[in-house]
Amino acid sequence: MSGADDALTLLRDSAGAVAPRGGDLRRIRALRYHPPGFDRAMWQTICDLGWPGLRLAETDGGAGLDMRAYCALAEELGRGLVPEPLIACTTAASLLRGAALSALLAGESIVIPAWQERANTLAATGDTRFSNGRVQGRKLFVPLAAGADAFLVTTNNGCALVRRDAPGLRLETVTTQDGGHFGTLLLDDAAGEPVDGDVAAALEEATLATAAYLLGLMDGVFALTLDYLRTRQQFGAVIGSFQALQHRAADLKLQIEMTRASIASAAATLDGDAAMAVQHAAVSRAKARASDAALVVTRQAIQLHGGIGYTDEHDAGLYLRRAMVLANLHGSAAVHRARYAALAGEED
Repeated sequence: MSGADDALTLLRDSAGAVAPRGGDLRRIRALRYHPPGFDRAMWQTICDLGWPGLRLAETDGGAGLDMRAYCALAEELGRGLVPEPLIACTTAASLLRGAALSALLAGESIVIPAWQERANTLAATGDTRFSNGRVQGRKLFVPLAAGADAFLVTTNNGCALVRRDAPGLRLETVTTQDGGHFGTLLLDDAAGEPVDGDVAAALEEATLATAAYLLGLMDGVFALTLDYLRTRQQFGAVIGSFQALQHRAADLKLQIEMTRASIASAAATLDGDAAMAVQHAAVSRAKARASDAALVVTRQAIQLHGGIGYTDEHDAGLYLRRAMVLANLHGSAAVHRARYAALAGEED
């Protein structure tokens, strides 16, 4: 085993402190429908493990790990349905510098990117105006916004760091299917500090990490389903022995493994020196597959559990609800298929 593989194994093992394999989901249930939707104490544990700086260079206080490692960690968190905003804060960390970055890495400040101005877009738009230290505009679909201490707002002049308590900032929230929420930021001459950085590259990494989270989510609900098929009995036999159910389970496993291969390929592409169009095509292929497969696997898992799977008390439903929220985050499958088709044409 190579040193890189050893590091990956250690990273996956460290995730057990936050998302233990085979652990129950009582913590996740308790956080649903209770803003901010995550636990600050658990977030501190995540920061103590150094995860928000995983992609940063060591000179910037990070771990300097590659996208393969980032996706492996996101996959583990998805398997445990961890709600803490690691992907959002990792995106912000890649752009912040100085005291703002130090506070984020130390767990003292949660900074959530606010980049969407329209539904189902892939790139940050610049309709929000930033001039003379003031931000004017509106941002949509900001995940877990009620738990943020500050927002990294994309504008016509790069990015602006806007504190949650800044005069001129108003936050409206709407509850999502999984018990979390999205926020809408209304910025009326809100004070902001300029932030430089490559927002486009950061969002591509966040998109692939979200696909990896969906992969872990699929793994989690599939393991739950297999356990049910191996123990539930009907007509004097374990239902997992029924050939029709075995075929359905095999189809779900195929969906998961095709998604895994697509994400691994995209991570390798981002870690390499491929052209930007090739990188974006790889990310879109992975996200489109992950979004579609996550909905297929979770819905089929509900059906394979029978009537109990449709109750809110059963954990299978938690995976379906999270998949419904994340499938469209950072672009739906349809949007990514369209981008892939356009970029594949350019590549040819």
